[in-house]
Amino acid sequence: MNKNVIRGYLFYIPIFLLTLILLFFYHQNINQYNYVHIQKSWFLFLNSELSKYPNLQYNLTQLGNALILLPFFSILMTYTPKIWESLLTASFVSVLFSILSKKYFKVPRPATVFDHKKFVCIGETLSGHNSFPSGHAITVFTTFTVLMLTFMPNKIQYKIIWCCSILLAGFIISFSRVAVGAHYPLDVIFGSIIGYISALSGIFINRKYNIWIWIGNRKYYPVFILLFIVHVMILVIKIINENLIVFYLSLISLLVSLTIITAKYVKK
Repeated sequence: MNKNVIRGYLFYIPIFLLTLILLFFYHQNINQYNYVHIQKSWFLFLNSELSKYPNLQYNLTQLGNALILLPFFSILMTYTPKIWESLLTASFVSVLFSILSKKYFKVPRPATVFDHKKFVCIGETLSGHNSFPSGHAITVFTTFTVLMLTFMPNKIQYKIIWCCSILLAGFIISFSRVAVGAHYPLDVIFGSIIGYISALSGIFINRKYNIWIWIGNRKYYPVFILLFIVHVMILVIKIINENLIVFYLSLISLLVSLTIITAKYVKK
């Protein structure tokens, strides 16, 4: 964990942005429905343009599911368990933020508000009043922020390239939610900020309390081996139901990690 770059001031900008936007919404008396309509043209434009690549977008959007995304980084559990200690704490914080926000704001999803003929839905058509914020964006930015700060280079030019690359990848994946017709652009932007805050919160909480320090202990490896096996079964079922390339990549990553952790455990 690169402690030199993880400081309290990293909270200032995202919290300021969230506060500023929420105060603007409050001052303009923006409720659930005019929140939707002020970004209608933006949503329809992005949805139309991004959905021109349906297979790509449908694969990308799966990465907002923790069950698909986290296996790509499961190998780090045996080599750098500190990352997973922070990531697990951050994930719990992000889930809390997501649940509370969705229940409080109750924003209707695009398919609940707009005529289905006016925009593109890829995959399952989601409806209901739980659009704000995007849970997928929260998951992506929680995970990517932990990784970004953990592996932050020391030289300033590399820091800029590294951070821009991570953030760009995060937004590309997150805006796939607009492409598939599941979220509005502001849902994604808010979710990204909340994910960033969740990651920082997880890092600071874990640094103070060491909740998951036992993860690096080899005697607990059987627990993770069992969890990995169950996760493999879940991914196999997903592949049977939907033959997506991203599921295969996630499964391969998990199988490699399962092989390594099992070999480390049985090695005397």
